[in-house]
Amino acid sequence: MHIQGLGVIDDATLELDTGLTVVTGETGAGKTMVVTGLHLLGGGRADASKVRNDVSRALVEGRFEAVQDTPAGTVAAEAGAEPDDDGSLIALRTVNSDGRSRSHLGGRSVPNAVLSDLSEQLLAVHGQNDQLRLLRGGEQRAVLDRFAGEPVLAVLRDYQRVRGEWIDAAREWKERTERSRELAREADLLRHGLAEIEAAAPEPGEDRELVDEARRLADADQLRDTATGAHTAVNGSPDGDPDVPGALGLVGEARRKLATAEDPALRDLEPRLEEAAAVLSDVGAELGAYLDGLDADPSRLEHVLARQADLKQLTKKYAADVDGVLDWAAQARDRLSRMDTSEEALAALAARRDELAERLSGLAASLSEQRRAAAGRLATAVTAELEGLAMAQARVEVGVQPKEAERETEAALHVDGRALHAGPDGTDEVELRLAAHSGAPSLPIHKGASGGELSRVMLGLEVVLAGADTVPTLVFDEVDAGVGGRAAVEIGRRLARLARTHQVVVVTHLPQVAAYADRHWVVDKASQGGVTRSDVRMVTDERRVAELARMLAGLESTETGRAHAEELLATAAAHKQDDNGPAKSGKKPAKRSRTRQTAGPRS
Repeated sequence: MHIQGLGVIDDATLELDTGLTVVTGETGAGKTMVVTGLHLLGGGRADASKVRNDVSRALVEGRFEAVQDTPAGTVAAEAGAEPDDDGSLIALRTVNSDGRSRSHLGGRSVPNAVLSDLSEQLLAVHGQNDQLRLLRGGEQRAVLDRFAGEPVLAVLRDYQRVRGEWIDAAREWKERTERSRELAREADLLRHGLAEIEAAAPEPGEDRELVDEARRLADADQLRDTATGAHTAVNGSPDGDPDVPGALGLVGEARRKLATAEDPALRDLEPRLEEAAAVLSDVGAELGAYLDGLDADPSRLEHVLARQADLKQLTKKYAADVDGVLDWAAQARDRLSRMDTSEEALAALAARRDELAERLSGLAASLSEQRRAAAGRLATAVTAELEGLAMAQARVEVGVQPKEAERETEAALHVDGRALHAGPDGTDEVELRLAAHSGAPSLPIHKGASGGELSRVMLGLEVVLAGADTVPTLVFDEVDAGVGGRAAVEIGRRLARLARTHQVVVVTHLPQVAAYADRHWVVDKASQGGVTRSDVRMVTDERRVAELARMLAGLESTETGRAHAEELLATAAAHKQDDNGPAKSGKKPAKRSRTRQTAGPRS
């Protein structure tokens, strides 16, 4: 990923390799700008305040590898994006100082929504705001469904499809029943209009044709004089007067003279006059036909004018012209077909509604059953993860309860004799509960978890969900806030374990977490001439020890800090070696994702 002019970062390139990458730095150095850059690449909202004061625009460029033959590749192909020769895909986002932004993908300018669709397949960014979202019931239900996977999602898709049909049928029955008198009056008006139109039987475009015909009939004498004069000029006098030969006669005389000429140049002109004679003959014939068809019958003109008056009555009531009248009639017939308020029609609609309600009730019950089964497994797995995150006595529960309908509404569905609220995601309310220690009551997570505990619960969920998550890259922005000591060590260990199946990027202030990194980047801030700039550099060996010592003691040069940092690194290396087997949740590691996100030249 390449960043220019974003926050305090002037120009920086990061190579985010497979495994666990951590980004550290002093408070205010600009660590979060790395996550901000990923948000922008993911189609997130552009914020002009993030653009450096001394530049006109900020730029973020990312290279996504191994996206071909994946859902992300499909999104890119539909947007017309072209991958590089090595199959990677370059995304680019610029944000101007006035807040306007532009997006490019694979060399093609695209809407921001395309980058958003792409990132849904490639990136999952978790920050402290995500912890707040986890407090909402809808998010907790989504977490459970994500863990349950296809057994729940397949039933949910069927439920949503049938629910849409059920709501439509119920609304139509209710409308026809409650508005039967109003609909009957409307139907009478529609039938009257259709009868009037059908009696007149207008033809498409007839009004325009009548206007032209009326004009010809009214001007018949003048038109006949004009056509007769033109016909005489072309064909000659009708009585054969040799003094009025017409154009055809003159051309014929010229052909005869040229045909007998001794000069070949003159004889060569004769075929061209033959062509002119053919054209004149055709024009003369059409003029004759026009004169034969020119009707000056007063009764015909009277008929045309009367027909125009009849059509005008229709266009005054129903549309601006005859074609519009015919469109109105077609719509009226369609509307009438859906306005049947007879007892038979209402009974058929009610039967359809009840049949769909019965099917929906069965799907809702099946969905609840699948969720309850998955809830027990999820609670057990997350509780096991919390044991390793210094919450050995904590217990997570996932409750799945039916949501009662407050009143008989369109969304009220009877399941097992109870009126439940049939929402778009089922009839269930899902609630994460936490008992923080042995003997503590099980409380909703927003009441029973502190900030640090909430961070650990979310991380435990991510580790458990990793096997079901198809997103190859997970980004964590200071989700370890409020955590320290042994819990911090275990968070680092869990993130390293998660990095066995995913690409994991972590912005952290905890040295215990940073020690587990496969690649460690540091954001440094410096001021010169009153301007603050940050640089991003990768640290290894002694420099990494110095950075961990700074994070531990605030002074990278102390022997005690360096010794502690080296001890942290050794402990992390030993843990990573021990964790080469299956994770504590009991799941075997998924096949290692080869998807990486890099940008710009390799460092």
